[in-house]
Amino acid sequence: MGPQNLAQRLHEVRERMARAAQAAGRSAQSVTLLAVSKAQPQASVVAAADLGLRDFGESYLNEALPKIAALQERELTWHFVGRLQANKTRPIAENFAWVHALDRLKIAERLAAQRPFHAPPLNVCLQVNLGGEASKGGVAPEELGPLAQALAALPRLKLRGLMCLPPPETAAARQRHWFGELRHLRDGLNARGAQLDTLSMGMSDDFEAAIAEGSTLVRLGTVLFGPRPVQ
Repeated sequence: MGPQNLAQRLHEVRERMARAAQAAGRSAQSVTLLAVSKAQPQASVVAAADLGLRDFGESYLNEALPKIAALQERELTWHFVGRLQANKTRPIAENFAWVHALDRLKIAERLAAQRPFHAPPLNVCLQVNLGGEASKGGVAPEELGPLAQALAALPRLKLRGLMCLPPPETAAARQRHWFGELRHLRDGLNARGAQLDTLSMGMSDDFEAAIAEGSTLVRLGTVLFGPRPVQ
């Protein structure tokens, strides 16, 4: 896909985000567009950065690390959005600013121990498995409170918010149901003293419903870059 197509797609996405925010009585600036660049070539990231995007999401270290190294002069913010494996926490802690799918204390402890001291704390979101789906990661809602409390005590990590991959729904009302559940969980934690400012929710097929329910960050890949290149 050429830069011209990307520019058009980005314009359309930003328009849709702004309309969804306005309908919810929110500022368009209250929602960050995270460009999910996994499986995209480095040239697509460069083109997106040239268009003003600064936040990029990657899921696979073998793809991400060369991009991060090649584009380090760009001052981009890199988010790890994939499943976390214990044997890969060090390069994640060393190279990313955000981790979005944290769901185990053991992994959090490794990230905290491996975060370089010269770097700011690693921003993390706890993934919540709202639908109890065995195929997806995430902490069960009833286990969220104790895990959030344990994370808050870890140095070198900053618990910023919650993230979800809800069950796929086509009806906007059903999409909003799941996103509303995550917002209520965030509000409950904040009522007990947490200071969470991030709801990482909404992807290409449901980001407008997510914005309606308070998303502060939408993770967009296909709608922005088009279908992923065949590997």
